[in-house]
Amino acid sequence: MKNLLALVFAGVLTTTAAAEPALHVKIVETITDIAAGADRDDWGRVRSAMSDEITTDYTSLFGGEPVSQPADDLVKSWAAFLPGFDSTHHMVTNHTVTSAGADRATAEADFTATHRIGDALWVLGGRYSYRLDKSDSRWLVTSMTMQALWETGDRAALVSQALERITAKK
Repeated sequence: MKNLLALVFAGVLTTTAAAEPALHVKIVETITDIAAGADRDDWGRVRSAMSDEITTDYTSLFGGEPVSQPADDLVKSWAAFLPGFDSTHHMVTNHTVTSAGADRATAEADFTATHRIGDALWVLGGRYSYRLDKSDSRWLVTSMTMQALWETGDRAALVSQALERITAKK
């Protein structure tokens, strides 16, 4: 019991009344596959965490409207863009399953996303809200909404430089 309490207070295991611990772990694994897969250029891992159609909402950062598209297209666009940075690190933490049913769940998590080229950094922090559907024994993300809360560094310069680097490789 003492070790379980230590995990809860350390933020490793956070459950709500709506989520059993095993369910929570499976949902956190799915969310982690997106961030960790992107940082490791493991696009199969990223894609395996998404339903065939996915809605992404990055309007708090870039404006515009949420986008619904095939997950294959989203992953292809990320795989074409993120390698323009020397490295990225998406730290996703404080996972909370906010609702869970037999085949649908919602979750939230805080994030810090670091993008590096040389010594220059663009760091973004905020919160993600996820909708997930259960497919067979796996939870898949159907929707991701990012709420940007803060950022440091020169976003425009680093994004522009990353795009230039990708273009030069073609």
